[in-house]
Amino acid sequence: MADGRELIQALEREWCEALCSKDIERLRGLVHPDFMLIGTRSSGPFMMGRDEWLDAIQRRDVQTIDIDVKDATVLEQVMVGTVQARWRLKYLNRVIEDCVVLTDVWVFDNGRWQALRRHSTPAPAADCT
Repeated sequence: MADGRELIQALEREWCEALCSKDIERLRGLVHPDFMLIGTRSSGPFMMGRDEWLDAIQRRDVQTIDIDVKDATVLEQVMVGTVQARWRLKYLNRVIEDCVVLTDVWVFDNGRWQALRRHSTPAPAADCT
């Protein structure tokens, strides 16, 4: 499992770096064309496809992201990672800090690993200190 966790950790770090630098081309390579972000906010549950997500990224200034891969399952063509993440970003002139648990599903397609699904849910308060 350590190797799987290391692979997911490397992909998650690459994703973070691309987010912080707003490297849309790199993000397009990391995120599968059928990508879907699923989660909850104070306003309720939401689903967002790849194009909508990439558009939203361009309007946010991601300042920091800290990640910790808590669990990893690696199969031949699919990986699932459970990741605790904390980030700080600026959006619409507001600073937003969040702490979430992510479940990322990665698929090996066209010779590379790409994120197909991301489920985001608020992390327990005790995990966010």
